Amino acid sequence: MNCFVYRSNKKKGMFIYLSNKDDFSCVPESLLKLLGETTYSFEFDLSKERKLVKAEAKEVIKIMGENGYFLQMPPAKSELLGIKIN
Repeated sequence: MNCFVYRSNKKKGMFIYLSNKDDFSCVPESLLKLLGETTYSFEFDLSKERKLVKAEAKEVIKIMGENGYFLQMPPAKSELLGIKIN
C-alpha cells in the first residue's frame, strides 16, 4: 500500500498519512482545521512487515483502511524529556 505523509505546519510533530496523494477528501473538516496547512513530506510502501517509529504497521494499515487516513500525534512531553511513565 502506498502511503503519502504530510506534516502539519500548525502542530509540531503531527503527521497525517493518506492512501492517495493530495486527497484529503476522507479527512474530517475539524481535523483539517487542527492540522492547519500541511506540507508533503514523503511517500513509502506500507506493509505489515514494515517497521515504523511511532506506530505498529498493522494498526496503521487497519486505520487507513477504515478511515482513509492515519493521524500520527506529536510525542508526549515525557517522551521528549526521555522520561518513561508506566
